[in-house]
Amino acid sequence: MPETTQIDLGGVWSLTSEGQSPDLSITIPGDVHSALQALGVIPDPYFGKNEAQVQWVAHQDWKLTRTFQLDIADLAGSWYLDLDFIDTVATIRVNGEMVLECDNCFRRYRPDVSKYLLAGDNTIDVILHSPVRAGKEVYDRQPFEIPWSKNCPIPYGNMLRKPACDFGWDWNIALAPMGLYGTVKLRKLDLARIEHVMVKQMHRPNGSVELDVAVTFFAVNPCVLPVDFDLDGEKVRIDVNVNAGETLVHQRFEIEQPRLWWPAGSGEQALYNVDVTIPGDHARRQVGIRTVELLTDKDEAGSRFAFRVNGREIFCKGANWIPADALFSRTSPEKTEALLKSAVDANMNMIRIWGGGTYEQDWFYDACDRLGLMVWQDFMFACNLYPSLPDYLDNVAIEVDYQVRRLSHHASIVVWCGDNELVGALSWYECSKKDRDRYLVSYDRLNRTIEVAAMKANSDVLWWPSSPSCGYLNFGDAWHADGSGDMHFWSVWHENESFDHYRTVKPRFCSEFGFQSYTSNLLVDGFSDRKDQNIASPVMEVHQKNVGGNERIAGTMFRYFRFPKDFPNFVYLSQIQQGLAIKTAVEYWRSLKPHCMGTIIWQLNDTWPVASWASLDYGGNWKAMHYQARRFFEPVNIFAIPSGDGSAIDIAIVNDRVTLTEVTAEFFTVSMDGRRTPLTSARGTCRPDASSTLISIPADSIPEGSLLAWFFTASDGSSGRGHHVTGTYKQLELEPSGLSARTTRRADGSHEIALSSKALALFVMIEASIEGRFSDNVLDLTAGESQTITFVPADSAAEAEFTIRDLYSCQTAE
Repeated sequence: MPETTQIDLGGVWSLTSEGQSPDLSITIPGDVHSALQALGVIPDPYFGKNEAQVQWVAHQDWKLTRTFQLDIADLAGSWYLDLDFIDTVATIRVNGEMVLECDNCFRRYRPDVSKYLLAGDNTIDVILHSPVRAGKEVYDRQPFEIPWSKNCPIPYGNMLRKPACDFGWDWNIALAPMGLYGTVKLRKLDLARIEHVMVKQMHRPNGSVELDVAVTFFAVNPCVLPVDFDLDGEKVRIDVNVNAGETLVHQRFEIEQPRLWWPAGSGEQALYNVDVTIPGDHARRQVGIRTVELLTDKDEAGSRFAFRVNGREIFCKGANWIPADALFSRTSPEKTEALLKSAVDANMNMIRIWGGGTYEQDWFYDACDRLGLMVWQDFMFACNLYPSLPDYLDNVAIEVDYQVRRLSHHASIVVWCGDNELVGALSWYECSKKDRDRYLVSYDRLNRTIEVAAMKANSDVLWWPSSPSCGYLNFGDAWHADGSGDMHFWSVWHENESFDHYRTVKPRFCSEFGFQSYTSNLLVDGFSDRKDQNIASPVMEVHQKNVGGNERIAGTMFRYFRFPKDFPNFVYLSQIQQGLAIKTAVEYWRSLKPHCMGTIIWQLNDTWPVASWASLDYGGNWKAMHYQARRFFEPVNIFAIPSGDGSAIDIAIVNDRVTLTEVTAEFFTVSMDGRRTPLTSARGTCRPDASSTLISIPADSIPEGSLLAWFFTASDGSSGRGHHVTGTYKQLELEPSGLSARTTRRADGSHEIALSSKALALFVMIEASIEGRFSDNVLDLTAGESQTITFVPADSAAEAEFTIRDLYSCQTAE
């Protein structure tokens, strides 16, 4: 019989809790809520108002149990549990003996269990303790008040090293889930195991690169360990004298003419495989050769904030990432990669992993490497005050060490940031406002712990202390100061300013800004009954977590549009105005290049079906803004920027290419019946990686009751079109557009939709009755224009029905 070297503990475990049926089960990896829903114990938490009915789950302890077998011959040697994602406070016993108590879901645990194993049947029990009660216990031990975020209806989340948004957020359902995720295995140590593999790059002036592969081995007893290294077929074998405990070994490779890794849109995503193999263990690291710098040098406006990759400054276009789902069991690598692919398809090149979620699993960063998505990696602290007692800080230091060693080889990760909005949080709570010195010192202890641990794990990491931040050791207001550092600009949404207010600031790098919309009608139908589809219904309010959010969406509509005629059109128009808000910001800030070198939208994705700032629906369908983002993030584009006094409309060229680009544009006015009248034309060039003014059009050259429109072509082969309205859309006396559509089903299951218009049709949006993606959407048609759109369904066998909306029809009862 072959020797057993590992046992995968995934699969079905029994699940018990006080007051519950004794025959419950859970599939591991997985979470308790999903298991209970599958068994019919709780309803779908995402439907209707069910969130309130499942709150009891997080207030109980849950015991997970399974058995496994070992032959007597297998007992010799050293056995350990391999667990890299325990959520979160847990006690683990093997055959009744405690082998681990843990309280940090961001750490890997590998307890030795050798002396507790038996020949024959063995039992493993995992007690997942209530995060609410566990958090309260930590809270009660603090020497002074540590309040939790107002976003979190479930208390004490900041006391635990667990995703902050698990306890609720202004876009997330409050569940405080528990479970075992990731790796859940029993492994036998042969001679040694691979603890860490880190890869550092030394770039030489002649263009060659030395890769230093640093491997940490763990052994119980000293031994001579044969180690095989492989860099894309270049193989090296060495014998290493390994000590008891940890031993660090370096192996260097020379690459004379490296293929470089570039961000999406800037070049190839060349990748190398580094393999390390020892008896009984193997590790692979995917490596991209590149240099990255964060430029913060002083200038006349303050100080810069720009990323330079391979010697070239890259304008960062992207979005903030939150967990792919509120419940782990509903996620998958395939679903997550589809979300990331959608970011690249919308001309994005950066993802900011926000500090209130989680450090993602290895395959997430592998996907970002392949796709060319630069990653801004927050450490997992967000919008809270946090403990700073020694035991908490020690726990954080171990977490940071593990995560940096695990992830820092990824070419995609370009910066590590200490936290999200913790400096701002000092002014959000009465206790910290009254005694800011105490809480600032407490914060600094935490922030310094993170920085020291990160630098100790890898001295090459690019470190930024907080987001937003004006700079190192600067604890000022980075929400409104736009001269230095990265900025979070929320005045338009949270302070109810107009969209034009985006043009009152000139950020060096805006890492958060956003405007809400409703999730699409397709998803609304999935979580609500028809009777509840009203913006003021209790169900719709449960699916809006930002206080005052529904009122803000509706109030903004009154400011810019005529109010929609029914709820489905309210959903549509909320998405149109979301895109208009973000378009206003991005276009102006891109026109400031190189003063501004980054626009990172809040947010890319949703964790459940909810009104939010996301450009993708829960599940990945594109909302209106994502189609608009694909256009306003185009590498070469022209934008209409009204002058400060309103006398002119400046047309800016933005060029993200490395070559000089020539643009030819035709401008015309469009009347409400859709007729186009030529106005002027312009031709200009824009330097590489720059912006410039193409032409300035007098505002009074646009007749009353008309709008400005244009079409351009560029020497790089790209083209585009757009329109600009002086004033608000509600002032336009739109006429019936006469939209028509002819749909053809293709043999491959896709649909071809031929659109035509008899008059002006603004913001034409096609909605499908099933999931899928359109080749284009949210477009304008003038009189006599036609356009053909392709819809590819997620299920090629599914039949689709289509609804077509435009600005006129959504506001007019017919």
